[in-house]
Amino acid sequence: MYRPRSLFAFLTVAVSRRRRALVPLLLAPVLMVTPLGAASAATADPATIAPAAVVPSTVAPATVVPAARAGSTHTADGAQAAAPRAAPLRIALNGQRLTLPDMLHIVRGDPVELSLAPSAARAMRQARDGALAALDGGQRVYGWNQALGPLKDEPLSDDQQREFQRRILLSHAAGVGDDAPDGEALLALVLRANSMARGHMGTRPELVERMLALVNAGVAPVLPQVGSLGTGDLQPMAAAGLVLTGEKGQARYRGRTGPARRILAEAKLPVSFPLEAGEALPIISGSGLLTARYVHAIARGTSMATQFESAFALFLEATRAEASSLDARTHAERRIPAEEAVARRLRELVKGSEWMTDEGRARLDEHKPRVQDAVSVRATPHIVGTLWQTLDEARQIVEREANASTSNPLLFPHGGGSGYEFVMGGNWDGAQIGHALDTLNAQITDLAVLSHELSARLLSPKWSYGLPANLASPPVGLNSGMVQVQTVAAALIPEMQTRAMPSGVLSRPEKDGQEDHNTMAMASARNLHANLDRFETVLAVQLLMSAQGIDLIRSDMDGLPLGQGTERIHSAVRAVIPRLTDDRHMTPDLEEMTSLVRADALLSVG
Repeated sequence: MYRPRSLFAFLTVAVSRRRRALVPLLLAPVLMVTPLGAASAATADPATIAPAAVVPSTVAPATVVPAARAGSTHTADGAQAAAPRAAPLRIALNGQRLTLPDMLHIVRGDPVELSLAPSAARAMRQARDGALAALDGGQRVYGWNQALGPLKDEPLSDDQQREFQRRILLSHAAGVGDDAPDGEALLALVLRANSMARGHMGTRPELVERMLALVNAGVAPVLPQVGSLGTGDLQPMAAAGLVLTGEKGQARYRGRTGPARRILAEAKLPVSFPLEAGEALPIISGSGLLTARYVHAIARGTSMATQFESAFALFLEATRAEASSLDARTHAERRIPAEEAVARRLRELVKGSEWMTDEGRARLDEHKPRVQDAVSVRATPHIVGTLWQTLDEARQIVEREANASTSNPLLFPHGGGSGYEFVMGGNWDGAQIGHALDTLNAQITDLAVLSHELSARLLSPKWSYGLPANLASPPVGLNSGMVQVQTVAAALIPEMQTRAMPSGVLSRPEKDGQEDHNTMAMASARNLHANLDRFETVLAVQLLMSAQGIDLIRSDMDGLPLGQGTERIHSAVRAVIPRLTDDRHMTPDLEEMTSLVRADALLSVG
């Protein structure tokens, strides 16, 4: 089946360790795994990146990085899942050309060979010399010869500089909570390195090279998620700085977690890397981890939007819906390209169906015209299309953020004169990404609400136009069917709605009023990922129930085919989870279906 090229067509399917043996069985006829950028090599300068598919302006789904994991999976006991290794992606960073495909390659833990472009190294050395000259000339600079936050007016002497960098990291590494996934931690290092490579932070090239050495070796700093207010990722990136310098931080390498110095030695990296004047702040200032979390959320959102379309197509078949709601003429008049693309893909999935016809509806004694289906059915292309449009806009946001100087202070050549000067500003601010995360969270939650509403329709003989009550097999009454499966989705929806409250409007003043407005963007990221976790189960409920609805009326529809795409999706589900006949323990079925969704196992089936 033809599918339009996607914003994410350059991504490849990888499978979670729990489903690795399953997916080849399901998808062997249709799935092709290819390494990203397998044959690329970096030229000296400017930065060159591995060839990837051209990114089109319209969004359509494609195979994506596994949704729930970024990089290697670590468990409570420190075990780590071994993922299939792709060919290394080679990039020479210069602060200008890091792309979303590159970031997704890194966040999923695929191998990389990263270096600093020679021109960027030269620019950084020149800026470093200019920074030191500006200090020698008497300029007072935040984080260099002046202290931080509410202590900004406290001067520092030259002989305090190295110790000041160390104490910045120690004092700011106060985060708690769950660790960020390893892929996000590695990408956060790359994002900070690429930002430094622009040559406006005054850091040495050696600092960037140290960061890239850790990424190339696969040494991931352990970064607690709780602590950042979106006013720079101070707490988590200070933890990264402790690993970079060989202090008391924790790191992971090849499935083992331990003190930074021990892990660095195991990876055959120098165990110590002292920072020089002004280098701690560029590590912790800015949106490195926040952007990495956003990149991961984009991948997960892409997967869920694609799989929702498959689940919706099954729902259309089970309820013998009116195909007119997918009419291309109607959607063309709405003038939303992403919506038109959703409707087109849905038409492809149900192509050839005779269930969604007058004859199919008549098989369950529906002889009068339905006129039109409920709003949840007719508006689905509009709702999903809006999500795709947001995901398309996300690419622009993250690529701009990844190739910007996101720190304070910044260093610039004197206008019209020689030398450099520091300029204090607010380029660490994460407001744009924070609000974008809130928007994506709202749309993911809305789609989950829609999924729950569709599942609820399947339980009702009236709302489903004749499906057995509760989707129970005969004898109905003795069998209770799937009513409690649907209740699981109902229980998750208010949790999602609570977490969809935009954190970006919850600023509060902190630090003696010096930081009196905070974006709370990390809370936005945490809420979004928590809701994506819940949506996986909500969508699994819809898939289970839609497949059951089809099975319960299959004999009534004898001789009438399902759509070509929906038949394949239904068969893929039934290859793992059998039809519900007499009542049975349903938790294993729902957990199995959720695992299929989490592993992206249905992405290429339709």
